[in-house]
Amino acid sequence: MYTKSDLKQFKRRGIKPEQIDSQLENFKNGFNFVQIRDAATIGNGIHSLNDEQADEFIRIFEEKRNTLKIMKMVPASGSASRMFKTLNSFLNTYTGSDEDYLNFRLHKEPGSIFSFFEKLKEFPFYTHLKEALYKDRFDLDKLLWKNELITILEYILTEKGLNYNSTPKGLIDFHIYKDHIRTAVEEHLVEAALYANDGKMAHIHFTVSEEHMGKFKALLKHVLKDYQKEFNLKYDITFSIQSPSTDTVSLDSKGDLLRDNDGNIVFRPGGHGALIHNLNDLKENLIFIKNIDNVVPDRLKADTVLYKKLIAGVLVTLQKQVFEYLTLLDSGKYTHDQMMEMLQFLQKKLFCKNPETKNLEDAELVLYLKEKLNRPMRVCGMVKNVGEPGGGPFLAYNSDGTISLQILESSQIDMDDPEKKEMFEKGTH
Repeated sequence: MYTKSDLKQFKRRGIKPEQIDSQLENFKNGFNFVQIRDAATIGNGIHSLNDEQADEFIRIFEEKRNTLKIMKMVPASGSASRMFKTLNSFLNTYTGSDEDYLNFRLHKEPGSIFSFFEKLKEFPFYTHLKEALYKDRFDLDKLLWKNELITILEYILTEKGLNYNSTPKGLIDFHIYKDHIRTAVEEHLVEAALYANDGKMAHIHFTVSEEHMGKFKALLKHVLKDYQKEFNLKYDITFSIQSPSTDTVSLDSKGDLLRDNDGNIVFRPGGHGALIHNLNDLKENLIFIKNIDNVVPDRLKADTVLYKKLIAGVLVTLQKQVFEYLTLLDSGKYTHDQMMEMLQFLQKKLFCKNPETKNLEDAELVLYLKEKLNRPMRVCGMVKNVGEPGGGPFLAYNSDGTISLQILESSQIDMDDPEKKEMFEKGTH
């Protein structure tokens, strides 16, 4: 099935033929659904904190932060192409005919192409767009007056101008301020200065695509001194690339492997889940993870900072208790009652349940407790379910029969099962 050239391509990427076989099998038969027991709700997977408790967790983080090795990890390899899907569709179909122009004028609803051009001056990239057009002796105001829509879009989307179709989200102008414009990368520098540092140094790790590494480094080299001066803080910036071994093959309309003009198999980068390997390589003991485009302007950052500190305080508190329990288990000087206390902690604080623990002897229970406590811990903030698209928190079964918290998308749940579908649709968060 695979040619010698294919096998060489697999070897370069660190992929075994069996992995490709597995991918093809999944494409053919579909992926297994995650088995869920319940949607996580307050008291059943979700902790709800009052103001006094929240303030205490924030205080704990502030008290401990100078002793912690803190990292802010930002998955930043995402392309901006999906952001401009509507613009690209218009660029590829608009002919300039009277009929097309009339249709353009008739649809003025929010999110329409008409609305985009009507509010063009409000977009962060407007100034840079004007500059790009001016270099080629175009006047943006005149182009708008003459309805030269395609020319404007070409200078936004293609290599003629800003080339946003081939620009990662992190390098696109995101927010306008009184005297400057910030990219998403710069907003993460600001956030790191507000909560993800030890008081002297902010460590930020960006996962980027290899082809754009140079552009990220160039931008940071240009702006870093200004932010260090503004926040009286040093930045330690590191990068990694999503491993090619996590890429997936593509299929054509016939279900055959998609190949390029040279006959090479076309691979696509895996989703953010593939970055677990990049995360595992980081050595810090507290890591904030936030997607590149999940940023807000300064006027809205207060809530972000508050809740990041709160979540970190919860993590530090839980981590401290876990370390104490592990130290006690390693010492061998524990009682049965103390093991029961640890089991209660696992079940009620970490929501990690095992229906079989009641049948375990003490020696087996010790091994179980060590296995479940001695591993990374993830603390996530939840928002109320108001019908927006996206996944939610569930108590799900693991391969070893235990139950733990997972954040799942609808595609991971058997929506043909009425009970599972109801769990997803009635999830509170």
